[in-house]
Amino acid sequence: MEKRILGKGGLEVSALGLGCMGLSFGYGPAADKVKAIELIRAGYDQGITFFDTAEVYGPYTNEELLGEALEPFRNEVVIATKFGFKNANTSEGLDSRPETIRAVAEASLKRLRTDRIDLFYQHRVDPNVPIEDVAGTVKDLIAEGKVKHFGLSEAGAQSIRRANEVQPITALQSEYSLWWREPEQEILPLLEELGIGFVPFSPLGKGFLTGKIDENTSFDKTDFRNTVPRFSEENRKANQVLVELLSTIATKQHATNAQIALAWLMAQKPWMAPIPGTTKLNRLQENIGAANVSLSKHDLDEIETAVANIQVKGHRYAEQAQKMINK
Repeated sequence: MEKRILGKGGLEVSALGLGCMGLSFGYGPAADKVKAIELIRAGYDQGITFFDTAEVYGPYTNEELLGEALEPFRNEVVIATKFGFKNANTSEGLDSRPETIRAVAEASLKRLRTDRIDLFYQHRVDPNVPIEDVAGTVKDLIAEGKVKHFGLSEAGAQSIRRANEVQPITALQSEYSLWWREPEQEILPLLEELGIGFVPFSPLGKGFLTGKIDENTSFDKTDFRNTVPRFSEENRKANQVLVELLSTIATKQHATNAQIALAWLMAQKPWMAPIPGTTKLNRLQENIGAANVSLSKHDLDEIETAVANIQVKGHRYAEQAQKMINK
């Protein structure tokens, strides 16, 4: 698979990464451990070298899963994890105090069975801790060899600028896809200016852009999409128009909806590496196939024109989660 460089520090990753959250957290019951390890290793065998996790996914179990799955080829992969929530629990609120960052780093190293974290993200900006203190703490961890690169997740422009002055940011991770394009307004131009890579999460719209979800779909009671306004029955029905557009383009390209959505993202910037997640081997292979889909300028213009006429309905987060982003 094609490789891409994130940030000025030269972090090399596969053009498509693997978001591992859903194997343990967020989308219903955790996957069977043996099958999850098989899936992660299958990703590696097919060219993925970039794996994303966080202490809150589980909590803790997702990091442990990656540690075991990736141990045989640890030196050939890039592992990204995150800090920033109190007691690794999103419901307890934010905590990016320096002592917490250090404690999380030490605990994550053990769970990941490694001596360094390749990319250490602040999961959400903590308004109670100056971003300079956060960046300075990660800078110290980098000097100690425990962390290789610093990242932010869902941070706003001001936080990015301030943090980057203390410790160069290698990557920003935020939601970005054909149905959430807000980063194009301010964030992507800023990243280009500062030389920061971009890692889009939920590049398939939390599964919606695959075409496998409609207004009649029911989610497991533990699936967080039940709380997302954009996934209300009414909004799922209204948003099918975007899925239909993708289906039309996919048919022309002899590809799937998911492959077109991912190929569109990868065509936006060479310093962008999306991290779709899945629990199914066939979906993993389908997503990896997106790396071989080439969209011409004409194709991209056609998508742009069509999408410009579609207004996606519903907020992407419940109100409480919305308050934690874009600081």
